[in-house]
Amino acid sequence: MIFVFSLSSSADLNNVRFSAYRTAMKLRRLQKALCLDLLSLSAACDALDQHNLKQNDQPMDILQIINCLTTIYDRLEQEHNNLVNVPLCVDMCLNWLLNVYDTGRTGRIRVLSFKTGIISLCKAHLEDKYRYLFKQVASSTGFCDQRRLGLLLHDSIQIPRQLGEVASFGGSNIEPSVRSCFQFANNKPEIEAALFLDWMRLEPQSMVWLPVLHRVAAAETAKHQAKCNICKECPIIGFRYRSLKHFNYDICQSCFFSGRVAKGHKMHYPMVEYCTPTTSGEDVRDFAKVLKNKFRTKRYFAKHPRMGYLPVQTVLEGDNMET
Repeated sequence: MIFVFSLSSSADLNNVRFSAYRTAMKLRRLQKALCLDLLSLSAACDALDQHNLKQNDQPMDILQIINCLTTIYDRLEQEHNNLVNVPLCVDMCLNWLLNVYDTGRTGRIRVLSFKTGIISLCKAHLEDKYRYLFKQVASSTGFCDQRRLGLLLHDSIQIPRQLGEVASFGGSNIEPSVRSCFQFANNKPEIEAALFLDWMRLEPQSMVWLPVLHRVAAAETAKHQAKCNICKECPIIGFRYRSLKHFNYDICQSCFFSGRVAKGHKMHYPMVEYCTPTTSGEDVRDFAKVLKNKFRTKRYFAKHPRMGYLPVQTVLEGDNMET
């Protein structure tokens, strides 16, 4: 089966220089094509409960997947009848799930894989998704060991892998990510949800594509009362990048993602990203940072690059992502 939303559908996004944003923008396009941006977490959970999908290590065959997807999309059609074509959405989502989780074409995927795919792309707060997914691999006492966390991270990394982007997120070997999480938890044998959430808030390299997807969605309708110093777009729509080295220096997402810079501004200079319009408090804070950075040398910025995520050291696959 060939999934309608092929990689070529996102070919125009391949010129986005930063892998986390390139992946997130492809996933946002996919999310909309599958109408999963309309699916609330509670509606997804209701459908999963209705089909009694509680044993996460159990396999689902194609008929079970279709039945559950039909329940999900029937409900979405009732709420958004002019946006949802049930047979088309079921067919496309089935194809996507099989492309991600059934590369051997066995006609089966695990219940955990189904949940990971649907919940990752549904409409919900980021931390609600984290809590739900952690609960799927935790024991009845609410704790999770390394093996079970590995199952969740393995299923999660398959999503960028299917887009050909896995190397930027540490590769398909999730052992370093599991090790990173448990080192963060002082090498306890098991972790609880609160520790997992604290680790995920650091945006570990293997999972950074998911919070970036949420920022991409939030930025879509953002309008900033600022002018891009490169292409002169005003107001800036989408992401706004404000320099923390120069006063009143802003870049729109198109120029930032393509790596364009104006004279006198270097790529390694610190910038702050906004996916929603700035508040007066943020303006004051940024002004103070620019003032401080005015007295710092070029050598300082080259020596102190800002890492926007928690790097995960890998042995074989994948280089560290761009800052």
